[in-house]
Amino acid sequence: MQLDVYFNFVNLFAGENRTPTYLALNPNGTIPTFVDGGVVLYEASAIMIYLAEKAGSTLWPDGAARLETLKWMFWAAEHFRRGPSVLIEERFIKQLQGHKEDAALVGDALKSIHRYAAVLDAHLRDRPFVVGHALTLADIDLAAPFSHVPRTRAPFDAYPHLMAWHQRLIDDVDAWRATGEDLERRIAEIQSAAGARSRAA
Repeated sequence: MQLDVYFNFVNLFAGENRTPTYLALNPNGTIPTFVDGGVVLYEASAIMIYLAEKAGSTLWPDGAARLETLKWMFWAAEHFRRGPSVLIEERFIKQLQGHKEDAALVGDALKSIHRYAAVLDAHLRDRPFVVGHALTLADIDLAAPFSHVPRTRAPFDAYPHLMAWHQRLIDDVDAWRATGEDLERRIAEIQSAAGARSRAA
């Protein structure tokens, strides 16, 4: 959207999300948190909508396409992203903390992923993007779990239309590709720091 946004990275593993200053902005202690003057938002989807409206971006279309975009964004939060969120906790966060994953939680998460990935895969069978032929916020919202597949090992590769759609985002959306590359660099730093702490202990 070509907006000038300043990023202040919050290190969850150092507890920076639990300081009084941060909790005053976001009492959940989660990321992201967004501040623009007197506007404070702390849900990624709400932040995306705010920025898209501010930029007048086609990522937040008008009319019926907006309602369709909103429908899929709600669906992402209520259904599609729930399983991957459990896997990132079980297969990455716990690993960094030296704990084993909970097999029952992982099993439930995988069941959820298969259930909803099948729905999205069928939807993407005959369209390049979630809302027809144009990229919208729905695509970005739904693609979020793909960012952690190397860690969650979410079985999205069982769904060819889903995989083709995400590859289109990587190929066609420079910002999505660059963000993914930046995330991998930061994850490598987190893993390296965790390894150093483990060796020191």
